[in-house]
Amino acid sequence: MTDQNTSGTRGERGEGSPGRLTVVLGGGMIAVLLAAIGATGGWLLAAEDVPEKPVAVPSAIGAPSDGPTERPTPTRTTPSAPRTSASTPSGLTVPPVIGTDFTDARDELRDRRLGWRLVFGDGVGRTVERTDPEVGREVRRGTTVTLYVAGPPPESDVPDVVGDDCDEAADELVEEGLYPQYRSGKQGTVTRQEPSEGSPARWNDEVRIWCGSEEPSQPTLFPGL
Repeated sequence: MTDQNTSGTRGERGEGSPGRLTVVLGGGMIAVLLAAIGATGGWLLAAEDVPEKPVAVPSAIGAPSDGPTERPTPTRTTPSAPRTSASTPSGLTVPPVIGTDFTDARDELRDRRLGWRLVFGDGVGRTVERTDPEVGREVRRGTTVTLYVAGPPPESDVPDVVGDDCDEAADELVEEGLYPQYRSGKQGTVTRQEPSEGSPARWNDEVRIWCGSEEPSQPTLFPGL
């Protein structure tokens, strides 16, 4: 039998037809590309299914928030202004009472609705030597002004206040330079006083008064008990 070469001779590659190695390499590269494309698509799909991790942001009340993290803007705290009601100028000052009789100085303070306190000295006379606060100092209404008198406290007579209203009795004692000492409250009628009417006293002395119903000093005894 005569050997006959054809276009498909074994071991030879015809012109224009791809070899087996080329086909194999081409198929491998296509497989790699498809695998890469598939992996990329799968990663993108998987990324869409992953929930976003919440970010905790401090809020005004300290609770976590799901919003994006923002750097808080620093604020400068302005201190509150101090209250000025106590320091508001009232236009009221300690009157010029130096060198005047202490009773006249007391009346001047009372007319201005200021309180007073008398401090007597060891010298001679009834005149005011100095004041506290000092003359001309701005004060608020109701402030007590201390009057320092040159001489000792003068004598005064204790008035009769039994039977008077407790408030009226106190005003009368103060007018005479004496101070009431309440022994049973400040309401009602004065039922008793010590010292009694006409007793000698000096300015700034205290007079004890009992207002209202006086409680019995001894318990009531009942027969047979």
